[in-house]
Formats: sequence, C-alpha cells, structure tokens
Amino acid sequence: MKAIRVHECGGPDALRYEEVETPSAGRGEALVEIAAAGVNFIDVQHRAGRYKPPGFPFTVGSEAAGVVTAVGPDVHDVRVGDRVAYSMILGAYAEFAVVPAHR
Repeated sequence: MKAIRVHECGGPDALRYEEVETPSAGRGEALVEIAAAGVNFIDVQHRAGRYKPPGFPFTVGSEAAGVVTAVGPDVHDVRVGDRVAYSMILGAYAEFAVVPAHR
C-alpha cells in the first residue's frame, strides 16, 4: 500500500510517498480502508517536530473516514463493511490504517 511517511522532522520536503506493508488488525483493532483523510494543523506540527512523534518513520495524518475491511479478535463495536470516521490516531495519510475499534 502507499503511505505518506516522515523519517525525520522538517518542512514539507520531509514527507515521503512510499510503498509500505499493509497493516493487520490485532486484538481490539479494526483495519480501515481510507476514503478521505483530513489535512489539519496538528499534522503539520507532527511533521515539523513541534509535537513529539511516536518514533521514526511514522505515517502522518490524524483524522480519516473509510470502510472497515477487517477486525481483530475481541472486536464487537464495528464489523467489516461499516463506514467509519475517527480522529487523533496517527496514520491517516495511507491507503489503510489500523484503529482501536472503540475509537
């Protein structure tokens, strides 16, 4: 899958469009195929290093909407095929993202 990743903090040139492995939903998580991602000021702050990133490299983007394509064990809040939206979870600038199902 494709994702926009940051390997070191900086300006817009720090963003890299890369091929990465599609994640898998683990316990309590849902895999979301991203249909739309928000472009927010907080994403700029993560990229620039003003807000501490989780580690490097990371996929930027903290808000998205899409369709659940898989769920991990112990997920009862959402099902495959559900349309969902979420915020404040990094990783939205990608084709797929793993999100805690309760969010």
